[in-house]
Amino acid sequence: MTEIEYVRGDATAPHGKGVRIVAHVCNDLGGWGKGFVLAVSRRWPEPEAAFRRWHRERAANDFGLGAAQFVQVSPQLWVANLVGQRGIRTGRSTGVPVRYEAIDRALGLLAEKAVELDASVHMPRIGCGLAGGKWERVEPLVRERVAGRGIPVTVYDFGA
Repeated sequence: MTEIEYVRGDATAPHGKGVRIVAHVCNDLGGWGKGFVLAVSRRWPEPEAAFRRWHRERAANDFGLGAAQFVQVSPQLWVANLVGQRGIRTGRSTGVPVRYEAIDRALGLLAEKAVELDASVHMPRIGCGLAGGKWERVEPLVRERVAGRGIPVTVYDFGA
């Protein structure tokens, strides 16, 4: 089992050498425009374009809660769009959009891709921003699904 490393910094500028995957949680509405995705889009246009296309063509693909899409943005760097949020929070929302079981499923797919690429995984505290999740619920999933397979994981706290 590999331990999760916590650092201060920007997950869109992942530390280390070799192949790296930047993972984040997306909603199941195809929306992209608030939170961490803004930092992703400032750095690379491909993940947003791929996510919007994936959602638009969802009748013919695997888009949905628990799915994962992997977008290569440079020879050594990938972005993982993990669908782990049902809808979005609005002024009238009563519950939180995070879906832990979907994050768990998507993390399993992320781990498979990381093993295939011999990659490390880098992320903010996924599911805990706009999705409204609690890191105490997400961290054990990351530990079991990803770090538990010996995959190095770095969690970034931006500006903390």
